[in-house]
Amino acid sequence: MGSGHQHGPPSGDEGRPGDFRRRLAIAFAITAIIVVAQAVGAWQTGSLALLTDTAHALTDASGLLVALVAGTLMLRPPSSTRTWGYRRIEVIAALAQATLLLVVGAYAAIEGIRRLVAPPAVPAGELLVFGVIGLVANVIAIAVLASGRSANFNMRAAFLEVVNDALGSLGVIIAAIVISTTGFLQADAIAGLFIAALIVPRAIRLLRETSSVLMEFAPAGLDLDEVRDHILALEHVRAVHDLHASTVATGLPTITAHVVVDEECFVDGHAAEVLHQVRTCVAEHFDIAIHHSTFQIEPPSVSRTEPAGTTHD
Repeated sequence: MGSGHQHGPPSGDEGRPGDFRRRLAIAFAITAIIVVAQAVGAWQTGSLALLTDTAHALTDASGLLVALVAGTLMLRPPSSTRTWGYRRIEVIAALAQATLLLVVGAYAAIEGIRRLVAPPAVPAGELLVFGVIGLVANVIAIAVLASGRSANFNMRAAFLEVVNDALGSLGVIIAAIVISTTGFLQADAIAGLFIAALIVPRAIRLLRETSSVLMEFAPAGLDLDEVRDHILALEHVRAVHDLHASTVATGLPTITAHVVVDEECFVDGHAAEVLHQVRTCVAEHFDIAIHHSTFQIEPPSVSRTEPAGTTHD
């Protein structure tokens, strides 16, 4: 028996992307309005916190636009030349958003430190007004995206950007209140640094996760040594080699392997039974259920003739 290929449960919905385009479009429109309003406010007030939050909102708007485009492409069906369709576009989009967030965070950190030493005068009243406008709009966008935030990398990145921007707007409001009540002008720079501190760790985490997918590392939480041990524990299995696992997109982990079984299995029909057992093992036994699996069942004589270096991974 040459190989076994499993595409998923009978429903056919495993790993398929949801349609979040309407939510993304609404969130993009709201964020675009925030960008315009805060850009006007930053120009009028000269506030670093508001300028940083405007840059963050601009990044959010571009990220949401990318997410909207990605959400559209993800729904295109696979073809003979694009066997996974455009599913991985969500990972690329999230990677681009994380990179943009890092750039904004770095700028806010550098400029914030400079303004701590030489803080410019900032009109607190106007700063407060624009901060409130940004916060209200971001809360609306959060409500729109909240229920779909765990659906995939694309939606998660979009949601995190809006949440971070809302916290940034909150920082602007606090800075405005502090400046108004105490005259402490450095509060604006501190708020800018606060926004940077919110942006950078989340961007790094998202960057690391999306890079792992693009590098085709094993899915997080899946121990391939444990997978190999479980397969080896099955009756008639003598060896497992060329074992690979990766993630195509959110909810779509894959695994492939060559499984060496006793020679007589190809005579008495046990090869088909072993294949079924291996599929069931990876689909049900581990924390991550893998429904898209490809296994080649082969006798020891075939395994011995394979090129050197392919016996173990």
